[in-house]
Amino acid sequence: MFAFDNSYARLPDRLFTRLDPTPVAEPRLIAFNDALAAELGITKPNNETLANIFSGNEIPDGAEPLAQLYAGHQFGHWNPQLGDGRAILLGEVAGRDIQLKGSGRTPYSRMGDGRAWLGPVLREYVVSEAMHALGIPTTRALAAVTTGEPVFREAELPGAILTRVAASHIRVGTFQILAARQDIEGLQALTDHAIARHYPDADGPHGLLTAVVKAQAQLIAAWMSVGFIHGVMNTDNCAISGETIDYGPCAFMDDYHPQTVFSSIDQMGRYAYANQPQIAVWNLAQFATALLPLMPDQDAAIEDFTALVNGFADHYQAAWLRRFGAKIGISDPGPDDAELIGRLLSWMVETRADFTNTFRALDSVDLPAEWQKDWQDRLASEPDPAATTAAANPAIIPRNHRIEAMIAAALDGDFAPFHALNEALSRPYEDPEDRTLKAPPEPEEVVQATFCGT
Repeated sequence: MFAFDNSYARLPDRLFTRLDPTPVAEPRLIAFNDALAAELGITKPNNETLANIFSGNEIPDGAEPLAQLYAGHQFGHWNPQLGDGRAILLGEVAGRDIQLKGSGRTPYSRMGDGRAWLGPVLREYVVSEAMHALGIPTTRALAAVTTGEPVFREAELPGAILTRVAASHIRVGTFQILAARQDIEGLQALTDHAIARHYPDADGPHGLLTAVVKAQAQLIAAWMSVGFIHGVMNTDNCAISGETIDYGPCAFMDDYHPQTVFSSIDQMGRYAYANQPQIAVWNLAQFATALLPLMPDQDAAIEDFTALVNGFADHYQAAWLRRFGAKIGISDPGPDDAELIGRLLSWMVETRADFTNTFRALDSVDLPAEWQKDWQDRLASEPDPAATTAAANPAIIPRNHRIEAMIAAALDGDFAPFHALNEALSRPYEDPEDRTLKAPPEPEEVVQATFCGT
């Protein structure tokens, strides 16, 4: 069923702890991603076998289960040891990690129970697959199962496990813990592994940092273009592969405002929508610092690495301009177009315009007359602005109130809304049959806060 080749398990064993998932009482399959399985060359057995494997009750041949070690800055504060407290990496298939989330306690669980409840599992499944359909680099969801066991948060809730697929689970925090422990040998091994796996053309730590800066600039610009707010951009949630990882208190904006925050744990707005680019720079600075011990001349490397991290701004601005230019029909935007886009965004703030629907139907929105004239004048030189906007502006996103309604239905045993939402979001640039999926929330449906779910 799986053709494992587990390169991470061949790294120094101080980077992880080998252990099996904790079995559960009565696993039942909620969903299996047939298309993703086909990409990975995974053959599909019956549902009972799938439930047993993706609950951790059955370890497939060739797997080498382990929990990864890392550290990280959480809301700017250093935590010297974190790690997979509720996740087990089964191994790698077709060069991608297969990980169970919610699979039981590990040595890194601290006070946690190592489990997940149904809500966050369904949220990550839906949002990560929606992000993939939007063309944004992301981890994927391969399967979801219920465990037949309760977990206890604010109340007793049904347990569940998500199977996550990632280019890797190597984080900025993975490098940080080795640097903090002055484990130069381990840091070199991890760096070599990351280069070989993700950026084979990179030349040493300098090349790796260059590649990661560019990848993060592209990623954050993509988030901004769809109104996505990660919610918890700690360094342990920053994947060096350039994929979106860890969908905890994430959300998509309805009304546009650059200071929008949903995460219940982000009391000071550190990870607000507009702050995401500068937080990416902060995280990259921590990555650069972690790589410094590998450089023979650290004084020269500090100057060099600082320039590379500061170069994020140019990479990001170029990517942001391409994406937002396309959103208003400009296929090859220039610096002057940033002002036009900025004026539109300012108007959207003032009018509390819906981010997704405004861009999707820009030609039918009652826009300020002067802006509309300037926009139409600019579009006169574009070969096919309608096609450009259609390809850049989704009709539907995973709106917060729809996700909450889907979770509420699942808690009552009804998974039909979960499957329907997944199906619609797999084609985000098409108008859905159910037009209510496009609608912003009614006042009583507005979600004020999203939660981590750990």
